[in-house]
Amino acid sequence: MAKIPGIDNVVGSVLGSVLAVLQAQTEALASLPAAVQSLSAAVKNLADATAEAKQTAQTVNRMVTRIDSIVTELEEPLKALAPGMTRMAKILDDPIVAALPETLAQVQRDILPVLRTLADTHERVAFIAGSTERIMQFVDETGRTIAGIPGAALLARRRPSPIPKPPAERPPA
Repeated sequence: MAKIPGIDNVVGSVLGSVLAVLQAQTEALASLPAAVQSLSAAVKNLADATAEAKQTAQTVNRMVTRIDSIVTELEEPLKALAPGMTRMAKILDDPIVAALPETLAQVQRDILPVLRTLADTHERVAFIAGSTERIMQFVDETGRTIAGIPGAALLARRRPSPIPKPPAERPPA
């Protein structure tokens, strides 16, 4: 084929451009199935995510409904407790409440042993009272036994005379 100067270059460059465009178009068409497949996978993932979001929204809606019924049920009693809770908060802020553990420890250290001693003293007094009662019964029995001895009445009348007390000194008048 004969070459025409100047035209060859134009035809060659147009032909090269057309060939480049055709090659790019062919490559794009060749990659189109992979792109469609990738797009299909993305749409499927989006559908799955949407289904999970819908399920999550339904679960949250059920939970909110349950929580709302619980809050509705507890609202009035909690409102009724509010004044008492406010008063209790004031009481708990009192410095005396902070001193309670130390006070209770001191009561346990100091007062409880005294109370135990008092309980022991009660038992001891009861024991002494019982002993005194037994001694009095013994003295009464002994007195009856001695009274039953012949001549004991004579001994009882014969008591020693008391020792006279010295006259008390009188202050001068």
